[in-house]
Amino acid sequence: MEEQTQHQENPAQETAAPSDNTPATAPETVVPHHPLPDTSNGFDPSMQAAPMNQVLPEALQEVIPGGMPTGDLPPNMLPGMFQAAQMFMPELLQQQGAQVYDQSGVLQGLPVAAAPAISADEIALYDRQIRLWGMKAQEKIRNANILLITMKALANEIAKNLVLAGIGSLTILDGAAVSESDLGSQFFLSETENHVGQNRAQAAAAAIQKLNPRVQVHVDAEGIKSKGTSYFSGFDIVIATDLDPDSLNIINTATRLHQRSFYAAGTHGMYGFIFSDLIEHDYVIERDLGNVATKLAPETRTRSVVAVNTKKEGGKTIEVVTKRELYSTWYLASDGATLPEEYAKSARRKKAVSPVISCLRALWDFQVLNSGRLPSHTKEDLGLFTKLATAKHAQLGLPSETLRSEVLRSFLQNIGSEMAPITAILGGQLAQDVINVLGQTQQPIQNMVIFDGNSMEASVLPLHPVGELGRGLLSLAAPGGLVQNGGGMVPGDPSMMMSMDGAMDFNNHILTQ
Repeated sequence: MEEQTQHQENPAQETAAPSDNTPATAPETVVPHHPLPDTSNGFDPSMQAAPMNQVLPEALQEVIPGGMPTGDLPPNMLPGMFQAAQMFMPELLQQQGAQVYDQSGVLQGLPVAAAPAISADEIALYDRQIRLWGMKAQEKIRNANILLITMKALANEIAKNLVLAGIGSLTILDGAAVSESDLGSQFFLSETENHVGQNRAQAAAAAIQKLNPRVQVHVDAEGIKSKGTSYFSGFDIVIATDLDPDSLNIINTATRLHQRSFYAAGTHGMYGFIFSDLIEHDYVIERDLGNVATKLAPETRTRSVVAVNTKKEGGKTIEVVTKRELYSTWYLASDGATLPEEYAKSARRKKAVSPVISCLRALWDFQVLNSGRLPSHTKEDLGLFTKLATAKHAQLGLPSETLRSEVLRSFLQNIGSEMAPITAILGGQLAQDVINVLGQTQQPIQNMVIFDGNSMEASVLPLHPVGELGRGLLSLAAPGGLVQNGGGMVPGDPSMMMSMDGAMDFNNHILTQ
């Protein structure tokens, strides 16, 4: 069985500088890539997360000086699942933009418009990358259309690495304005450029474009909460950073319905995570032909061999193996999914699982229960967070002694902050995985990375529900029936989710397991 490893080194970061034929400056005007949607089918503005007050050590001592509060947890603590009205529209039944498979069921990739052949200048510019993953993979990367949501420190790192790798186009979406605190954490912004008060995406666009003028950089300053589900169908990969869990769930639902790959990521000081939902992703491994034949069979619960071929190369016989990874949704991975069976059977492996996963799940639950806001330094907030973290730790079957009071204290003190070394590591790791997915020559993340900056460890945990994975996890039923997204069921009739004035009413349609 192949072991999945994560590297902090990102090949995309080592890309050569533009050639002499490359224009020195970017276009002054960045044109929005998409027409403005009908906001009546978008997100509810009430889901906007409130700003975070830094947690004070003195307040923490009132709650966890030597232990954890006990008592009953509040009712309905599991995160709700919101749905957008557009997800039920008839256009989705047409499965436009669906991934293409051959007769054997092997993924052939997303249909893309014919593009000019890669030029000699591009070959020279991306020479080291092409040597690493091949010309065919570089052409796929070159044609990729990627959406990056929320331009904070983590997204800065992701944008830098993807643009230097030579993707086709990058749309950066953020409806917020640049603040004074943004200047200290984002290298695309400058105080001398009077960026404070400008839209974050617009302020960063020119500097991003200068990194690689061959990449099309588009700006969408409308904000994610104004978008309907059809908006996401125009991208090959959607990356959402530093958003509340309900927003991540809505976006993931939209990307699933339109057969698009989805990443979510966020950082809180020394801690962070990466989540991926590639639905069903095929990748090809080439290796010397061995003495034992590779069988068409499952390798793990999520990975299976779906095709085996051979070819001659340099006098050797090369085995070309196509593998398929199956994924589940953010809604399940962020709360309902348990650790894999091999962890449940091993006390040693459970003890090695970072307690940061329990803290992150508690944080996501806290945000769902409090309209997206982060915990403040009040005794009530700290007590609720500690109860949630204790419950999440037990739900995962992890030993109670690994969730120590100092772990909770450190995590709470880091909530809402950004640290450049941590965002650089996670941003590089996510961008590298996106490049691997586009090139389809490397095993991707499966499916949750938990980063602990105190130990400098990035643990990869495959968090999935019991039952079917891949495309079968989210399917459209007949009109008037039910739509399934993991553990949640919602009415198939859009009129059942409309408020009296005809607009979407997210707050009154919370779905739990």
